[in-house]
Amino acid sequence: MSDLNLPALAEVGKRNNDIKTPIAMQEINEAYIACGFGWFHIRLLAISFVGFVAGVLVSNSTAYLLPSAECDLNMSLVQKGLLNAIPYSGMLLSTVIAGFLTDTFGRKTFVTLGFGGMFIFMFISASSQTYEVLITAKFFEGILFATSFSAAVTLTTEYCHNRIRDQVFLCQSSFAAIAQIIIAAMSFAILMNDWKFNLGGFLELNTWNFYLYLMSLWSVSACLLYTIFIPESPKYLITQKKFNEARNILIKMYTMNTGKPENTFPYPNLWKDKLPQQVEEASKENLCKAFKHQIVVGLRNVKPMFRRPLVLYLLMISFSQFLIMGVYNVLRLWYPQLSTIVEHYSTGTNSNLCSMLDAYTADLKTAVTNSSSSDVCVVTPSGAETYINSMIIGCVCLLPYFVSGVIVNRVGKKPLLIAAGVITTAITLSVQWANSKAAIVSLFAIDTAVGQVLLSLNQALTVELFPTTTRTLAISMIMVAGRIGTLTANVAFPVLLDMGCGVPFFTLTGMVMCVTAISLFLPSAKK
Repeated sequence: MSDLNLPALAEVGKRNNDIKTPIAMQEINEAYIACGFGWFHIRLLAISFVGFVAGVLVSNSTAYLLPSAECDLNMSLVQKGLLNAIPYSGMLLSTVIAGFLTDTFGRKTFVTLGFGGMFIFMFISASSQTYEVLITAKFFEGILFATSFSAAVTLTTEYCHNRIRDQVFLCQSSFAAIAQIIIAAMSFAILMNDWKFNLGGFLELNTWNFYLYLMSLWSVSACLLYTIFIPESPKYLITQKKFNEARNILIKMYTMNTGKPENTFPYPNLWKDKLPQQVEEASKENLCKAFKHQIVVGLRNVKPMFRRPLVLYLLMISFSQFLIMGVYNVLRLWYPQLSTIVEHYSTGTNSNLCSMLDAYTADLKTAVTNSSSSDVCVVTPSGAETYINSMIIGCVCLLPYFVSGVIVNRVGKKPLLIAAGVITTAITLSVQWANSKAAIVSLFAIDTAVGQVLLSLNQALTVELFPTTTRTLAISMIMVAGRIGTLTANVAFPVLLDMGCGVPFFTLTGMVMCVTAISLFLPSAKK
């Protein structure tokens, strides 16, 4: 395990308190094996699923509400693009800082704070009457999503022994695909209505306002469920030398998974001879000193991440994440718009996607040239086809997780990364020549499905290569790179599209080829 390479966390005054944390990490893995996989993990995964839906909503909900809110908020095309991008700007601002603080102060704290804060700002965005209020709330949603996401992923994986960790990680990653299906279905059910409510002229609510109100229930549910049912990660507690608390959590986990009484736990005296008095000593110190001590310890723990070989792994994985998220989110976020173009520009002949996109961009230039100030804003809500196709893509995105979850331990993450990269390269290159609605939906579905597997494998490799004290920070840093890739690719896509339809698709293909090449140099297994 990578946990065996943990550095010393702090110097302890007494000799009998000088514990070697890597040995404790070996012991906790054995305890996890004794606990097995059962109801505790099922409950943990169910709660993380609620959190994933809440997180996906931060970026996905905007794409669905834009047609309904366009006239209410007087949004131009540029403002729409900015509204789509603003959550990622918030994520960039907080990801690394949140990752460092999560490794220093614990996973559960930031999970509950993140989801609780997301609910507050989703409620504000749902109540917004102006574009400025909505975009500000979306910015803070992005900040708080980044705060909760890395901590939630790390918390789940740190409750698993190394024999089941990869399967659990892939299972959790598949929640993003399920979330897309649920969000598309809820959007279809809500946004197709025409709801209006006026509160004394002070607050005028339309369908898209109610849509955001209902969607905010996911984040508040995640906050409450994590707070009530999920304790802090035992692995994190060990790094803080809170052995007694970690052992008690393991015992509860054992009884829930096996149904056996506490006295049958195979390791009843685990760490009892190693209990330092760190908690009692900390309670006697000044809170400010304790905070500074935690910061110093946290900075000491991240040093190995910026030394070889970890720093090389971090650079390669971060660049891969930059490319993967750029390609994946361009395909995912632009699909509703492309689907609408296909719906209106499909002539029933053998015209392919690129010919339809070129016709659309030509018409757009003409419309801009001939526009008049007397034009009236007309609401054009999305048709049922957009939502149905989005649900189809979400369903297809589930399939690779079942395959990769079964073979990941036999084949390994590196071969799967290479295979997924080759498949994504071929599909991304060919999608521009699709000449029917069915072919376009199929190719986009396969492309996004395999792209999502690339993302989860890249993150799973990070979890494996980096030790507990730097794991959340490492995940946060690769997510920063990925979100920069998302922003860059989404800004560049319309510019490249204006040059000709083939230009962006060849560019995306080249990006996936680079990911495949980088995968060849990554380690096959952790040492």
